[in-house]
Amino acid sequence: MPTKSKKTKSAGRFGARYGKKVRMKVVNVEKKQRIKQTCPFCKKLGVKRLSKGIWKCSKCEKKFASNTYYLEK
Repeated sequence: MPTKSKKTKSAGRFGARYGKKVRMKVVNVEKKQRIKQTCPFCKKLGVKRLSKGIWKCSKCEKKFASNTYYLEK
């Protein structure tokens, strides 16, 4: 059985469906939403996404609503 030659990252779950451009857009959004962001209150790196639009800072313990996938700078 041949091995895959391309890396699919998090969009590998879609297989060959939806086209490359759409899958790459999904990969970019998911990569941004899973990293720690800078807190708008204490300006430290430690905000994680809890759910759609709900964010929590691990440093100052504030929970707030903002953008859905990642915080704008």
